[in-house]
Amino acid sequence: MRRPVWVKMSDRFDSIPPSPFRRLAELIGNKRPGHEPIVMTVGEPGHPFPEFVIDIIKQHQADFRKYPPGDGTPMVRQAIADWLSKRYGLADAVDPDRHVLPLCGTREGLFSIPLIVVPLDSDRKKSKVIIPNPFYHSYAGAAVAAGAEPYFVMASKETGFLPDLDAISVEVLQETACFFLCTPANPQGAIADIEYLKKAILLARSHDFTLLVDECYSEIYDDKKPPGALEAALQLNQGFDNILVFNSLSKRSNLAGLRVGLCAGDEKLIARFVKYRNLGAPQIPLPHLAAAAVTWGDEDHVVANRKLYQNKIDIAENILKDRFGFYRPPGGFFLWLDVSEFGGGEQATLKFWDKAGVKVLPGSYLSRIDASGADPGENYVRIALVQSEKTTQEALTRLLNA
Repeated sequence: MRRPVWVKMSDRFDSIPPSPFRRLAELIGNKRPGHEPIVMTVGEPGHPFPEFVIDIIKQHQADFRKYPPGDGTPMVRQAIADWLSKRYGLADAVDPDRHVLPLCGTREGLFSIPLIVVPLDSDRKKSKVIIPNPFYHSYAGAAVAAGAEPYFVMASKETGFLPDLDAISVEVLQETACFFLCTPANPQGAIADIEYLKKAILLARSHDFTLLVDECYSEIYDDKKPPGALEAALQLNQGFDNILVFNSLSKRSNLAGLRVGLCAGDEKLIARFVKYRNLGAPQIPLPHLAAAAVTWGDEDHVVANRKLYQNKIDIAENILKDRFGFYRPPGGFFLWLDVSEFGGGEQATLKFWDKAGVKVLPGSYLSRIDASGADPGENYVRIALVQSEKTTQEALTRLLNA
């Protein structure tokens, strides 16, 4: 299939490429699966969410009559600040009224933020948005919508599945308005260690761009708790300037439908973001904010949720072993499998659907060809381990025999 083509910024809205899932639907078309279908494409959590959420929403259901405030409630901002402080050892460094902004899910924030940090003047020097390659599709769409140039940095096996910071030229860094970094990475599960995060922060400050750190998978990890960008900033003793982190209850608490996320960090950028959201961004219903405040404060369900994912990684390791370049992802809930033996990700996707009835996502739908002509996703597929343990075992066994 043809890859999306990036065109002039003047045509930017038409140039935003279709989502990976739309492309997958076109690839599979009307082809019938070889078995009862098992879908492992979308990272939509299938585990139970904490039951107390329903009770809290019911207790506050009368508030559905009210317009919610754009910056959330003091209670939820405090709950987020408390969670960040406890999770990352930030003590009292996070002020809930200066450093925190609740979001209607992190995708809203990740897509909106370039509109705030990318300069508007036509002859601007800050015209680039750095994006890891492969990438979450909203990063690229956000860059194009903001009138910026997406600049993709390879995050391949050779670079530890994270962008090689040393490979980015000074000229590019000087032209950069913001840099999207995802840790644990989607789709590869790589975790940026504290020294990597410090280095990225220092680059942002020395070249005056904003580091946007997507930490949505921070609570789903194998054996080592991922550090965070605010934690790294605190260790540098220079505050949160030039840094914004994003997280949510979608993956942590299996509450993708609640639509509550967070943005935290540089207080000047938070203040600008509040102004932007007061004009036109989505608001979070007050009952949802009340439920979120309690959810951020509960860790028992998070520990149980993480264990379920660890169990499925065990299942995958037991079944796949040394097939498809299998490795235990340090974080997140995706498998990033090398299917070059089938001729690439699209061919493997069609074969897995035809022979096994398992729907996976071609890696090339999450990546793009770089200047050297290489595509880090071409020979991979992404598998989301969001099904039950039994279904996961069945799906991976079918793949092995496809």
